[in-house]
Amino acid sequence: MSPGSGTLSDTDAWARAALAILSGLPGVRRVGLALSEGGGRRHRFTASDREAAEGLEWCHVDAYEDVPLNTVVRTGVPVMGSLEELGDRYPVFIDHQRGTPSVAVASAPVVAAGQTLGGFVVYFDSPQPLDEAQRSRLQAVGEELGQRLRHAQGREERAWKSLGHEPVPADALAVVHEVEPELAAASTARRFVAATLSDWGVDEETTDSAVLCLSELVTNALIHTRSGCEVRLVLDHGVLTTSVRDRGTGGLVDVDDDPFRTHGRGLQVVDALAERWGSRLDSVGTTVWFVLET
Repeated sequence: MSPGSGTLSDTDAWARAALAILSGLPGVRRVGLALSEGGGRRHRFTASDREAAEGLEWCHVDAYEDVPLNTVVRTGVPVMGSLEELGDRYPVFIDHQRGTPSVAVASAPVVAAGQTLGGFVVYFDSPQPLDEAQRSRLQAVGEELGQRLRHAQGREERAWKSLGHEPVPADALAVVHEVEPELAAASTARRFVAATLSDWGVDEETTDSAVLCLSELVTNALIHTRSGCEVRLVLDHGVLTTSVRDRGTGGLVDVDDDPFRTHGRGLQVVDALAERWGSRLDSVGTTVWFVLET
């Protein structure tokens, strides 16, 4: 699976190659790809019927819509079955498949360094065994695609990108806080988050969890990178997404390694309290995000 050339971004080239590989699986008539964006309410989505000569057509989809692909991106657990088998769990989604050539659907996560970066869904026009062997094969494809996506993202991002430049969903509340490169700044960050969430009317339990998770991530960033970091809060329709971005050690990182092995207890706390969390690693820094539902 080699990246494309021309004016395509590395991620677009990865997506085109991924669509080609998945479309080549036996019985597959259509493929969809979703990439997680900061753990919020949206995923970046494209599909095999969205390709054009000038590039892929991407759109944003509601991450909470009740469809197999969203379930997979949120949980990291594959979903597969015939239309009849999935009908009770996803009635609206399956109803949309009626009258199409699809007879079965399978979705699996795109994974790298233990983190779910996104997922794919394939639509079959012929009956499938949908057994453990097929599930394992699809998971292996997702792991391979995940490693290659890490490489694509690492090549693509060579300049520092502030969290303040990331798009904000319409009607969402968002704020960015700069954390100075000293351990005492962690307490300032905690107070900032607590005050902001109080102003936004977030309940005390969610605020306490957010402050605790944020404190662990900021402290880790300050200790391990010896530089400051950024904190971003986004509240969108009851979903609070908190991101911490640091500059790491600088230079090109090895995207095959798990960048969080040294975080220890910090990520254990986040994993225990957050609905979900994830990370993005590029050549100049690391972003870790977590989601709490208010």
